Amino acid sequence: MTINTETELEKLKAIGRICAVARDAMAAALAPGITTQELDDIGRRVLEAAGARSAPEITYDFPGATCISVNEEIAHGIPGARIIHAGDLVNIDVSAELDGVFADTGASFIVPEADPRLVTLCRDGKRAMWEGIRAVKTGAPLNGIGLAIGAFAKKHRYTLIENLASHGVGDSLHDEPGEIATWPDKSDRRVISEGLVFTVEPFLSLGGRMAEQRDEDDEWTLVADPPAPCVQYEHTIVATRRGAIVVTAA
Repeated sequence: MTINTETELEKLKAIGRICAVARDAMAAALAPGITTQELDDIGRRVLEAAGARSAPEITYDFPGATCISVNEEIAHGIPGARIIHAGDLVNIDVSAELDGVFADTGASFIVPEADPRLVTLCRDGKRAMWEGIRAVKTGAPLNGIGLAIGAFAKKHRYTLIENLASHGVGDSLHDEPGEIATWPDKSDRRVISEGLVFTVEPFLSLGGRMAEQRDEDDEWTLVADPPAPCVQYEHTIVATRRGAIVVTAA
């Protein structure tokens, strides 16, 4: 999607706010004993109350309103009977549609009391995302996002999952300009155009480099290869001459 009018921007901001409210409501309910299905139900209620629809459900027939990934799961976890425990690392990913416009957001959370390494990983995962967002500006190289995130990861001795990318969003869940690397990719010569809408969502890890399907019976859930803790933080943004407008902030 490319934003050309104020009406289009207001529609994107509206669905962005809804996704953010759902994400934050689910995060607020995170506590030992809750199941991932109960968390998903919270997100679904927020979306339905606002008249929005779950993007993964209507786009891919995903078996849940949101994606909830716990510990060894790093993306596309299916909500279900899994019980959340103290110390768990939980990723909540919410994407939805309203009035024909899509937005996408995600964040990782620690359930206290947690391993200090994971607390630091969460802090730095969010910092890595903002490094990428700060690289967004009309006319700037699109691969500057991945270069900035890669420099941060290298400096702080993290790895990045290199087959889960940012992507265009707005007219659909996965929109033009297609995938956008959140790791260094010097072969990408594309330039950021005015009004372009896309996500910035690095997957920062303590050793993982690729995402792999967990098992043959689950076509959705992904885990890190080699196995390692991983966090994801994601915002939907609009590129402007002055930088990025974030539409999924709290």
